[in-house]
Amino acid sequence: MAVMGPPMAVAPINQVRAVINYATSVIQPNKILMGMSLYGYDWPLPWKTGDRAAGISNNAAQNLAISEKAPIEFDGSSASPNFRYRVGTDEHIVWFDDALSAEMKFRLVYEYDLRGISYWVLGNSFPQNWYLVKDVFDIKKI
Repeated sequence: MAVMGPPMAVAPINQVRAVINYATSVIQPNKILMGMSLYGYDWPLPWKTGDRAAGISNNAAQNLAISEKAPIEFDGSSASPNFRYRVGTDEHIVWFDDALSAEMKFRLVYEYDLRGISYWVLGNSFPQNWYLVKDVFDIKKI
């Protein structure tokens, strides 16, 4: 999985909100599942048009920040964490989701009275997410 766009949050909350605003204008909110990503992207810097970012699971992104001793910054406008690290002389920036950014997106389900959430790339490990899901939602197996 790779992306060719510029470095940015995978699902900035303002853009998620814009999509939900449109979707709820044409579909009943209780029929909508909000999509959640379980992945981030690792971009080389400086980014140039055509450069590809490598996909990385949210858990692997957090582990990479720890192993590289890279401070994770939280971008309030996108409600997403990111960090920079170096491999030799090459700099990288990683954008991903963590427990805080996931919880902020979960709030949108209640704000818009949506049916719930669904996930992209379900096999990616993100243990904190599943604890949050249990704490925030009433899970029903149908």
